[in-house]
Amino acid sequence: METRIKNLREDNDLTQKQLSKFLNISQVAYSYYELNKRNIPLELLCKLADFYNTSIDYLLYRTDEMSPYPKNTKSNSKETITV
Repeated sequence: METRIKNLREDNDLTQKQLSKFLNISQVAYSYYELNKRNIPLELLCKLADFYNTSIDYLLYRTDEMSPYPKNTKSNSKETITV
């Protein structure tokens, strides 16, 4: 199965080497992510989602909606949970 990161990379005319340099990883490591031979760490998923202006859920096939989620503008906000 092809990955969304591969499709996005190709759609943006980028090489694995260019993205691996941006992510500060080896090209081989990046290729393993595209081939589903290795799980992508959350930190790199966040970087890729920001880079492509999309959501992590889109990268992981949890949604087909490419638009990113709105950013939380309140710092340190916590919802109250009642039991």
